[in-house]
Amino acid sequence: MFVMELTYTAPIEAVEEEMDAHIAWLDGYYAAGIFLASGRKVPRDGGMILAGGVSRAEIERIAAQDPFVLAGVCAYRVTEFIATKTSADLSTVRENPAV
Repeated sequence: MFVMELTYTAPIEAVEEEMDAHIAWLDGYYAAGIFLASGRKVPRDGGMILAGGVSRAEIERIAAQDPFVLAGVCAYRVTEFIATKTSADLSTVRENPAV
């Protein structure tokens, strides 16, 4: 599973100009079952996406295609973790690694 942290690198007005394209991009990955949750950080200096079901290379490719990245208004920090315990709603992304 991945935590994708977005940090805005441009004024919020520039971010807002790309918001519709960013939301369409998000919707596509929600429909594909890759994105599980997303939203703005508080204070509003970026956002967070929780994702799963793909490789590290694939999540890096997905992040690079974000319209925010293509417009140069954000940068990503991707953290991978093993979700060994989840809510029932997230049981499909739960992992049980060999010890």
